[in-house]
Amino acid sequence: MTASRIQVSAAYQKWRKIKDQLARYGIVTGGLGVIVAIGLIFFYLMYVVYPLFVSAEAHELARYQVPEASAGKTLFLISEEQNEVAVRFTDQGKAVFFAVDSGAVLKTESVGVPDGVAITSFTVGSPAQGFVVYGLDNGGVIVVRHRYRITYPNDKRLITPQLKFPLGREALQIDPQGQAIINIAFRSNESGSTFAARTADQRVLLTNFSKEESLFADDDSFERIDATLDVNAEKLAYLLLDKEQRNLYLSTQDGDLSLFNISDKQHPVLVQHTQIMNVGEQLTSLVFLTGELSLLAGDNKGFVSQWSLVRDAMNHYSLQKLRVFKVSELPVMAIAAEQRRKGFMAIDADGVAGVYHSTAERQLLTEKVTSAVPELLVIAPRANAFLLEDSEGMIEVWAIDNEHPEVSIKSIWQEVWYESYPQPDYIWQSSSSSNDFEPKYSLTPLVFGTLKAAFYAMLLAVPLAIMGAIYTAYFMAAPLRRVVKPSIEIMEALPTVILGFLAGLWLAPFIEEHLMAVFSITLVLPVAVLLFAFAWQFLPEKLRLKVPEGYDAALLIPVILLATLFAYKISAPLEMLLFNGNIIGWFNNELGIGYDQRNSLVVGIAMGFAVIPTIFSITEDAIFSVPKHLSVGSLALGATPWQTMTRVVILTASPGIFSAVMIGLGRAVGETMIVLMATGNTPVMDLSVFQGMRTLSANIAVEMPESEVGSTHYRVLFLAALVLFSFTFVFNTLAELIRQRLREKYSSL
Repeated sequence: MTASRIQVSAAYQKWRKIKDQLARYGIVTGGLGVIVAIGLIFFYLMYVVYPLFVSAEAHELARYQVPEASAGKTLFLISEEQNEVAVRFTDQGKAVFFAVDSGAVLKTESVGVPDGVAITSFTVGSPAQGFVVYGLDNGGVIVVRHRYRITYPNDKRLITPQLKFPLGREALQIDPQGQAIINIAFRSNESGSTFAARTADQRVLLTNFSKEESLFADDDSFERIDATLDVNAEKLAYLLLDKEQRNLYLSTQDGDLSLFNISDKQHPVLVQHTQIMNVGEQLTSLVFLTGELSLLAGDNKGFVSQWSLVRDAMNHYSLQKLRVFKVSELPVMAIAAEQRRKGFMAIDADGVAGVYHSTAERQLLTEKVTSAVPELLVIAPRANAFLLEDSEGMIEVWAIDNEHPEVSIKSIWQEVWYESYPQPDYIWQSSSSSNDFEPKYSLTPLVFGTLKAAFYAMLLAVPLAIMGAIYTAYFMAAPLRRVVKPSIEIMEALPTVILGFLAGLWLAPFIEEHLMAVFSITLVLPVAVLLFAFAWQFLPEKLRLKVPEGYDAALLIPVILLATLFAYKISAPLEMLLFNGNIIGWFNNELGIGYDQRNSLVVGIAMGFAVIPTIFSITEDAIFSVPKHLSVGSLALGATPWQTMTRVVILTASPGIFSAVMIGLGRAVGETMIVLMATGNTPVMDLSVFQGMRTLSANIAVEMPESEVGSTHYRVLFLAALVLFSFTFVFNTLAELIRQRLREKYSSL
């Protein structure tokens, strides 16, 4: 070898070594980059989701003497929206407005109790509306509304409190007999106002003022309706009237509760009489939960129970206990419900307060907030603070950090008994037009829908893709294979949005109209293929040999087309004969199986069509890549082609086939556009192939644009993404372990 050739060879080897090192470091860097990217995705999802499961925090902001204590004992205490100005209504008929942060008195007004008339009762109409009502010893009532006007002089916010008298400054006479009002309940809305009152002579009166609009007069007039309830009022301690002015609750301290339907104000109807306290228990507090569909009952044993109206199968309502919260071993002194969420606070006789959320059944905070006996407790409108007045005449102001109380492990994964539902259930319903909406964030129906869609897609795709790949790779002639394989693989390039569009707008209506034809094709097509294969072996050998080896599948094309046409033609007579011409109605009437146009059958066909190319291509490559000496050796030892395929080729290619199925399953689980457009997107848990579903990916795609950044809804959607990510990661990891085990097991073949 000449010197020049030696130099060229050395330079080539050096350059080759450099390229090998670059390739090695490039592959390592790329692999580590993928791992780092996956890790960052995981930690970002965790970062967004983590606040959902953080407990609430509270800290004291201020503590001061009751403002203007000479105005009387506090009957009610509340702050306005910005939590800058608060008001206390006293037993002397005064409204004392003061600064929340310092207790400085801003304004004191009288509610106008007539001279010589005593205040005998008091109630809050609705904290959000600002109504309060004073009951008088002459049978009259005074309705007061505290409002706050916000202005910005010199670009600085100024809150000006004021009192209004929506039903007039003069006291309304509720009891014509002039008996003192001992207990009172009040609600008002656009259609009118309703009072329920217990008088000193133990009568329960119901008075309604309904608004009548006049076309010609400037002022509206009111029609008054009076009724007396037939109830023993001697021991009544609590009267509660819901905001719809439909249900009236009367209860004693022993928990003896009566529920009246007062939709017809002239003829109240007793709906239920029940006991909400056990023997030996005393009711210490009874308030509405936000939305006023449920009652919160505190007792002397330290429990708070939630009672709600539940409708049974006969469409009858009854009061049922949904859940119980343990506050402490001491009596519950006060309960305060949040104005905008299904949360509440409860405080015991020792001054230990707890923050709870009813739907999530979650205790978020326990904090000792006072050393004296608590008397009044109220939560700020935005639930970011609370005010407490104790027996020592002190008002304490505490800030609360409680952003996401609606979520718990139970509310996400277990059955929850929601208000107005007949029983506990898995429900996803993230929004509503009502401000009293109870969020339902169960991910269980979404996970169920994801697995259901993937199951039906794989049920269609796996047999067709794997069987087709086996025939194409092992039995099909090479020229035909070079046409078939690229043709199927090019199907993967079809955008899923197109498949979803066709499935939703064409396939779904077609299947609904020709459901019997779909069933007929499913039954007739396999039978036709088997009959043709059986008949083929009885044809003259001379005729069979004219078909080149590996082109047999081409003969099935006309068979499949004719069988499909035959099944379609006989579907209508069969449907008339077997199902009276309406198979969907028969399923509904005879089997109780409903039919949604966009259902699992449509999704299975459309998504199976999308998954088939992936599984087919990888499986076909795995089978075709099996070393030829294995199959040739098997045939040389006397095995038939089919035996060679099933006992040698399939086993050797099993790691690749398994990978194909797992990759196809991963695509089916993560598919978005097809399930978004081809299903009803209804988060129901029903195994029926005729019902739709909602998947995790479709739910994220639908609701993420509408969610407020940083809200509970927003973070729960990220939690759904984390569940989907974790499911895919864990499943793929297990699949890789199984694939490696299969490779080691059959590598010796």
